[in-house]
Amino acid sequence: MEKLIWLGQQYFADELENCGWSQIFIHDFAKPRVFSWKDLLDLAGFVPDVVVVADKSMPPFLLGMEDFPCLTVFYSIDAHIHSWQPLYAQGFDACLLSLLDFKQKFAGPFLEENRIWHSPPFARPEDKPVPGAIKKWDGLFVGKLDEELMPKRVRFLNDLKKLVPGIHLTSGDYRPLFPQARVILNHAENGDLNFRVFEAMGCGGCLLTPRLNHGLQQMFVDGEHLLFYAPDDPGDAAYRLNFIIKHPDIGEHIGAEALKIIDEKHRAIHRAQSLTDHLCDLYMAGAHDIIAGRRNRAPTIRKECLGMPYLLWANEIGDESMKRAYLAAAKGEFGLAGVRSD
Repeated sequence: MEKLIWLGQQYFADELENCGWSQIFIHDFAKPRVFSWKDLLDLAGFVPDVVVVADKSMPPFLLGMEDFPCLTVFYSIDAHIHSWQPLYAQGFDACLLSLLDFKQKFAGPFLEENRIWHSPPFARPEDKPVPGAIKKWDGLFVGKLDEELMPKRVRFLNDLKKLVPGIHLTSGDYRPLFPQARVILNHAENGDLNFRVFEAMGCGGCLLTPRLNHGLQQMFVDGEHLLFYAPDDPGDAAYRLNFIIKHPDIGEHIGAEALKIIDEKHRAIHRAQSLTDHLCDLYMAGAHDIIAGRRNRAPTIRKECLGMPYLLWANEIGDESMKRAYLAAAKGEFGLAGVRSD
């Protein structure tokens, strides 16, 4: 197992080069489209041992994967807003799942629970402290502040600002901003464990975040690595924020401990190595039999799991070529050239 194709959002794909792969091809794209097995071979210029499809919050963009002659992995980030993903994941050999509490939804007739691997968000190498940064704000939130898309967030932060006037709300590049805050604020509109948690801690910040699920409380200790507040409770958040404002040394200690645990366990390289280890285990478990079993079940996978979301997307999508592709994929007639050549 040496060659890997990564299709979609890059996430930690670049770090895979440090995990022993001899060839890696990464392909991201801007506009919605669909890819077949032949498309991947033409783009990469080699036949892969593994194909990874990484969530882009777009309609399904790899079709026919239930019949691919290599190991396949779906990487789900936004399962909380894409109800079709658990069905789509049944066409793959394994699944990386960012939101742990959705594991039972992804476990199904063709995707065993032991092949659903928790892969939480992470900090990137560029997420790091800025030594000597001057603290400009008591609290800082950096992120989307659209009242139509994020009504709970906007309401919560506005209410919090009334209680703690020294907080700053903005959007844009967080990296030069986080080191300037005594406390970095997080909010999760849909209760999802977002990247901001790991980015803030990776920048050495004292993070104040809602008490979320998805494994957050198993990874980090309240009062040691970060601070929790009751979700959507500005009064509780203000109490904890004011405590750190009055005791900045505690905030600095929490930020230092946050950075330490991120560096030890929660950077992009850790996620890349974890995926590589899982794939090695899967390969050693009998990759040929796993692939052959999926391909033998491909018509049933399409009938029971993939057909419905494909037909729904065919009805919703405006692009005529994609519409035809989804209709063909539902019948197992998309991108057949070269798939059965092995």
